[in-house]
Amino acid sequence: MLKPPRSLERLLRPRTIAVIGGGPAAEVVRQCDRLGYAGDIWPVHPTKDEVAGRRAYGSVAELPGAPDAAFVAVNRHATIEVVRDLAAAGAGGAVCYASGFRESEGQDAGSNGLQEALVEAAGAMPILGPNCYGLINYGDGALLWPDQHGGRRLQEGERGIAIVTQSSNILLNMTMQRRGLPLAYVLTAGNQAQTGLSDLALALLEDPRVTALGLHIEGFDSLSGLESVAARARELKKPVVAMKLGRSAAARAAALSHTASLAGSDAAAAAFLKRLGIARLDSIPAFLECLKLLHVTGPLPGYALSSLSCSGGEASIMADAATGRRVTYRALTPDQARAVKASLGPLVTVANPLDYHTFIWADVAAMTVTFSAMAAAGFDLNLLVLDFPRGDRCADAAWQPTLEAFAAALKSQNARGAVVASLPENISEAQAEAMLARGIVPLAGIDEALAAAEAAADIGAAWRTPLPAPVMTAQGAPGETKTLDEAAAKALLARHGVAVPPGRRVAGAEEAVTVAEELGFPVVLKALGLAHKTEAGALRLNLGDAQAVRAAAGDLAKLGKDLYVERMIEAPLAELIVGVLAEPPFGLVMTLGSGGVLAEILRDTATLLLPASRAEIEAALLGLKSAPLLTGYRGGPPADLAAAVEAIEAVQRLALAEAGSIVELEINPLIVSTEGRGAAAADALIVWKESADV
Repeated sequence: MLKPPRSLERLLRPRTIAVIGGGPAAEVVRQCDRLGYAGDIWPVHPTKDEVAGRRAYGSVAELPGAPDAAFVAVNRHATIEVVRDLAAAGAGGAVCYASGFRESEGQDAGSNGLQEALVEAAGAMPILGPNCYGLINYGDGALLWPDQHGGRRLQEGERGIAIVTQSSNILLNMTMQRRGLPLAYVLTAGNQAQTGLSDLALALLEDPRVTALGLHIEGFDSLSGLESVAARARELKKPVVAMKLGRSAAARAAALSHTASLAGSDAAAAAFLKRLGIARLDSIPAFLECLKLLHVTGPLPGYALSSLSCSGGEASIMADAATGRRVTYRALTPDQARAVKASLGPLVTVANPLDYHTFIWADVAAMTVTFSAMAAAGFDLNLLVLDFPRGDRCADAAWQPTLEAFAAALKSQNARGAVVASLPENISEAQAEAMLARGIVPLAGIDEALAAAEAAADIGAAWRTPLPAPVMTAQGAPGETKTLDEAAAKALLARHGVAVPPGRRVAGAEEAVTVAEELGFPVVLKALGLAHKTEAGALRLNLGDAQAVRAAAGDLAKLGKDLYVERMIEAPLAELIVGVLAEPPFGLVMTLGSGGVLAEILRDTATLLLPASRAEIEAALLGLKSAPLLTGYRGGPPADLAAAVEAIEAVQRLALAEAGSIVELEINPLIVSTEGRGAAAADALIVWKESADV
């Protein structure tokens, strides 16, 4: 990715716009007029005297000056020449609308050279795309956008969120939302041939009219660029959320065909975003609702929610919707419960979520007392479930007192609050905008509301910890590889401080017996050179005497492999899998999880990018479903968690020290004994670059 050294200021906030081409270029003019753009617009067309009511110029060379921004809507071959002319004229930047560049070739199918030629033609001039719609600046009314859109211009002093995507159609759809979400900018990056999402994100964060940033990511343009975005977002206190595609193989393939972007594995992508404090949402509605919440409240200080509704059914739905999430409905203390109870009377059961019944419906004073008592309990976000009747057939006057009481309660307690409609259509755009003006977040959909709150709390938690070190970038394709057998792999692990059971390579049954007697019974006997020993019948456990070793060696000799004798690890409390993979574009990716035969059955894993801190490693282990085995399940003894973390740190040291050579490393299982008795690698596999020395 070539980083444009020139500022994006002129492109994003242009005072003059050139539009080059036919129909799409004319539509840019019409959309600028519709939004009230006050700058000059200069159409360029070789045969027309006029485009959309503006005088047309025959070429870029004939323009009255160097445009701040240009929309280039000609075919892909002509695009290269027009971009070259714009760069030579000193233009501030260009949107390249045409497709048929790298995205039409596929990542590995070779190149026709057009995308490379386009980047070369642009030189230092920033370009968006190719294969993109461009941008809309709702603050200044400036568009380089060849289609309709659903946004409105920001008023003087108004602020909004910014969204950057690679998909033009997805972004077009987002502008059509009727959720009250104020938009300051929308931008598409297309193929990211030169200017990527991280470049655009950094530029948008600097605009004081932008409150929060949303990224719709098909493929990462630059890991270091996004690390810079995360750091700057913290400095400016402007949270960033993302929708990262690629949870399925089909989605990763689609991303490749769409923009020729390498999506990478979903687990690694999720770990990278979490590492940076960029919250990830999995649906467009949740993505938009989270941006709306962050626009008003910023990151939440914690995960504690309150819920108010006048229906027991709604209270139950709200409770169920939090199941499996990190957000919780913290119970009221006895004093807090008494304060709420006093405002409601004896017939109401006080709980969180609270069904306040309809006894006080339409009584603003009574509802204000109840809502204030809940808000005074110090929840990180207070939710009021309120679905308004449809405006074309019904009246909502009876619902307004509830909203007034909620607003008064939030103000009196200086608390954060959101109104949640169970159905998106049950808050109109006008109602949503009116709530936003009062500092109340209108959230559409219960699941979306809780997903938004969880993401906002995740960002708050991330911002309370230091930014991690930059990730270890990938070292390129491995080429030819070799797999170390277990004896060689364990020797390498031991050199880097990973505990391994005493063991030795042997040539036959008698040497196996001799070594077993030296190590001490019971022992394990293995055939070397097989990746899955259990399935291959290449493993014998708990051999207690020379006769058992001799018999096992005879059986394993049929596999035609060298043998390995190892002292048996007694009384393991837990088994973990520890893996490291060199995975572009993320570099070294570590997987921790339940190990042994359960590794593929439970798929209970956590993913970290290296380097990872000790705190991150420990948090990943304690976040596993099997974590109770480590901490002491049902009164059982705790595992030696410290030894497990130390072993994983040693694996990390090995991986970082050998980053240019290692392709894959797996310990399965890492056997963790009871507290104070350590952790050791019972089996290991390492794949190495053929050219590397072990």
